Amino acid sequence: MKFTISSFFFFTILAGACGQEIPQGRPQLTNPAFDNKLVNLLDFTVPLIGVKELKNIQDEVYVFDTRNEEEYEVSHIPGASFLGYKSFDPGMVQNLSKSDTIVLYCSVGYRSEKIGKRLIQMGYIHVFNLYGSIFEWTNQNYPLVDKSGKATHQVHTYNQNWSQWIEDGKAEKIW
Repeated sequence: MKFTISSFFFFTILAGACGQEIPQGRPQLTNPAFDNKLVNLLDFTVPLIGVKELKNIQDEVYVFDTRNEEEYEVSHIPGASFLGYKSFDPGMVQNLSKSDTIVLYCSVGYRSEKIGKRLIQMGYIHVFNLYGSIFEWTNQNYPLVDKSGKATHQVHTYNQNWSQWIEDGKAEKIW
Protein backbone atom coordinates (compact mmCIF):
# COMPACT_ATOMS: atom_id res chain seq x y z
CA MET A 1 0.00 0.00 0.00
CA LYS A 2 1.30 3.42 -0.94
CA PHE A 3 1.41 6.08 1.76
CA THR A 4 1.17 9.81 2.06
CA ILE A 5 4.27 11.72 3.15
CA SER A 6 3.55 13.10 6.58
CA SER A 7 2.60 16.72 6.92
CA PHE A 8 5.67 17.18 9.13
CA PHE A 9 7.96 16.12 6.29
CA PHE A 10 6.01 18.21 3.85
CA PHE A 11 6.05 21.40 5.88
CA THR A 12 9.54 21.16 7.37
CA ILE A 13 11.56 19.77 4.50
CA LEU A 14 9.69 20.88 1.43
CA ALA A 15 8.06 24.13 2.52
CA GLY A 16 8.87 26.94 0.16
CA ALA A 17 9.11 24.67 -2.86
CA CYS A 18 5.74 25.88 -4.10
CA GLY A 19 5.55 29.10 -6.04
CA GLN A 20 8.15 30.97 -8.01
CA GLU A 21 10.78 31.42 -5.29
CA ILE A 22 13.93 29.33 -5.42
CA PRO A 23 13.78 27.01 -2.41
CA GLN A 24 16.78 27.61 -0.16
CA GLY A 25 16.41 24.14 1.40
CA ARG A 26 16.32 22.32 -1.92
CA PRO A 27 18.03 18.92 -2.08
CA GLN A 28 21.79 18.85 -2.65
CA LEU A 29 23.07 17.82 -6.06
CA THR A 30 26.48 16.29 -6.69
CA ASN A 31 27.39 19.03 -9.18
CA PRO A 32 26.94 22.72 -8.21
CA ALA A 33 26.87 23.71 -11.90
CA PHE A 34 23.95 21.30 -12.46
CA ASP A 35 22.15 22.88 -9.50
CA ASN A 36 22.74 26.33 -11.02
CA LYS A 37 21.33 25.09 -14.34
CA LEU A 38 18.19 23.83 -12.61
CA VAL A 39 17.76 27.03 -10.61
CA ASN A 40 17.64 28.90 -13.93
CA LEU A 41 15.45 26.30 -15.68
CA LEU A 42 12.72 25.38 -13.20
CA ASP A 43 9.81 27.49 -11.96
CA PHE A 44 9.64 25.67 -8.58
CA THR A 45 5.85 25.43 -8.87
CA VAL A 46 5.86 21.82 -7.62
CA PRO A 47 7.32 20.74 -4.27
CA LEU A 48 10.71 19.05 -4.52
CA ILE A 49 12.02 15.76 -3.24
CA GLY A 50 15.66 14.69 -3.41
CA VAL A 51 16.96 11.43 -4.84
CA LYS A 52 18.16 10.24 -1.41
CA GLU A 53 14.71 10.86 0.06
CA LEU A 54 13.03 9.06 -2.83
CA LYS A 55 15.42 6.11 -2.53
CA ASN A 56 14.33 5.70 1.10
CA ILE A 57 10.60 5.64 0.28
CA GLN A 58 10.38 4.59 -3.37
CA ASP A 59 8.45 1.39 -2.59
CA GLU A 60 5.87 3.39 -0.64
CA VAL A 61 4.97 6.06 -3.22
CA TYR A 62 3.91 6.19 -6.84
CA VAL A 63 6.84 7.06 -9.08
CA PHE A 64 6.19 8.20 -12.65
CA ASP A 65 8.57 8.88 -15.54
CA THR A 66 7.46 11.85 -17.64
CA ARG A 67 10.01 11.48 -20.43
CA ASN A 68 9.32 10.17 -23.92
CA GLU A 69 8.67 6.44 -24.13
CA GLU A 70 11.96 5.87 -25.99
CA GLU A 71 13.85 7.42 -23.06
CA TYR A 72 11.90 5.35 -20.52
CA GLU A 73 12.62 2.13 -22.42
CA VAL A 74 16.39 2.72 -22.36
CA SER A 75 16.31 3.06 -18.58
CA HIS A 76 14.18 4.24 -15.72
CA ILE A 77 14.07 4.19 -11.95
CA PRO A 78 13.06 0.72 -10.70
CA GLY A 79 9.35 0.61 -9.94
CA ALA A 80 8.58 3.74 -11.98
CA SER A 81 5.69 3.70 -14.41
CA PHE A 82 5.68 5.52 -17.74
CA LEU A 83 3.46 8.60 -17.71
CA GLY A 84 4.92 10.58 -20.58
CA TYR A 85 5.04 14.27 -21.34
CA LYS A 86 3.74 14.96 -24.84
CA SER A 87 1.64 11.81 -24.58
CA PHE A 88 0.42 12.55 -21.03
CA ASP A 89 -3.10 11.25 -20.48
CA PRO A 90 -4.78 12.25 -17.19
CA GLY A 91 -6.67 8.98 -17.34
CA MET A 92 -3.42 7.17 -16.52
CA VAL A 93 -3.67 8.37 -12.91
CA GLN A 94 -7.43 8.16 -12.48
CA ASN A 95 -7.16 5.10 -10.21
CA LEU A 96 -5.01 6.98 -7.72
CA SER A 97 -6.50 8.74 -4.73
CA LYS A 98 -6.08 12.51 -4.75
CA SER A 99 -4.16 12.06 -1.48
CA ASP A 100 -1.69 9.44 -2.75
CA THR A 101 1.94 10.52 -2.86
CA ILE A 102 3.20 10.93 -6.42
CA VAL A 103 6.83 11.53 -7.38
CA LEU A 104 7.54 12.62 -10.95
CA TYR A 105 10.82 12.76 -12.81
CA CYS A 106 12.23 13.25 -16.29
CA SER A 107 15.81 13.92 -17.37
CA VAL A 108 16.46 17.01 -15.24
CA GLY A 109 13.06 18.00 -13.82
CA TYR A 110 11.61 20.41 -16.38
CA ARG A 111 9.02 18.12 -17.98
CA SER A 112 8.14 16.49 -14.67
CA GLU A 113 7.52 19.92 -13.16
CA LYS A 114 5.06 20.73 -15.96
CA ILE A 115 3.18 17.43 -15.47
CA GLY A 116 3.28 17.93 -11.70
CA LYS A 117 1.64 21.31 -12.07
CA ARG A 118 -1.14 19.73 -14.13
CA LEU A 119 -1.68 17.01 -11.51
CA ILE A 120 -1.90 19.62 -8.77
CA GLN A 121 -4.46 21.53 -10.85
CA MET A 122 -6.38 18.24 -11.14
CA GLY A 123 -6.59 18.08 -7.34
CA TYR A 124 -3.72 15.77 -6.38
CA ILE A 125 -2.29 17.13 -3.14
CA HIS A 126 0.96 15.20 -2.60
CA VAL A 127 2.83 15.68 -5.87
CA PHE A 128 6.62 16.04 -5.89
CA ASN A 129 9.21 16.76 -8.56
CA LEU A 130 12.43 14.75 -8.20
CA TYR A 131 15.13 17.41 -8.03
CA GLY A 132 17.76 16.61 -10.65
CA SER A 133 15.54 13.76 -11.87
CA ILE A 134 17.06 10.67 -13.45
CA PHE A 135 20.35 12.48 -14.12
CA GLU A 136 20.93 13.07 -10.41
CA TRP A 137 19.65 9.56 -9.61
CA THR A 138 22.39 8.28 -11.92
CA ASN A 139 25.00 10.65 -10.48
CA GLN A 140 24.22 9.22 -7.03
CA ASN A 141 24.88 5.68 -8.36
CA TYR A 142 21.33 4.46 -7.78
CA PRO A 143 20.11 1.54 -9.89
CA LEU A 144 18.39 1.79 -13.25
CA VAL A 145 16.43 -0.81 -15.20
CA ASP A 146 15.59 -1.13 -18.87
CA LYS A 147 12.20 -1.82 -20.47
CA SER A 148 12.53 -5.51 -19.51
CA GLY A 149 13.28 -4.71 -15.88
CA LYS A 150 16.93 -5.74 -16.19
CA ALA A 151 19.67 -3.66 -14.57
CA THR A 152 21.36 -1.27 -16.99
CA HIS A 153 23.95 1.48 -16.97
CA GLN A 154 22.52 3.26 -20.00
CA VAL A 155 20.68 6.56 -19.75
CA HIS A 156 18.91 8.36 -22.56
CA THR A 157 20.18 11.91 -22.11
CA TYR A 158 17.70 13.52 -24.52
CA ASN A 159 20.51 14.95 -26.63
CA GLN A 160 24.28 15.43 -26.54
CA ASN A 161 24.07 18.86 -24.89
CA TRP A 162 22.03 17.60 -21.92
CA SER A 163 24.34 14.60 -21.46
CA GLN A 164 26.92 16.87 -19.80
CA TRP A 165 24.84 16.78 -16.60
CA ILE A 166 25.53 13.09 -16.04
CA GLU A 167 28.98 12.77 -14.56
CA ASP A 168 31.51 10.94 -16.73
CA GLY A 169 31.71 7.26 -15.95
CA LYS A 170 28.34 7.12 -14.17
CA ALA A 171 26.41 5.80 -17.18
CA GLU A 172 26.59 5.07 -20.86
CA LYS A 173 24.95 8.14 -22.38
CA ILE A 174 22.53 7.56 -25.26
CA TRP A 175 20.64 10.15 -27.29
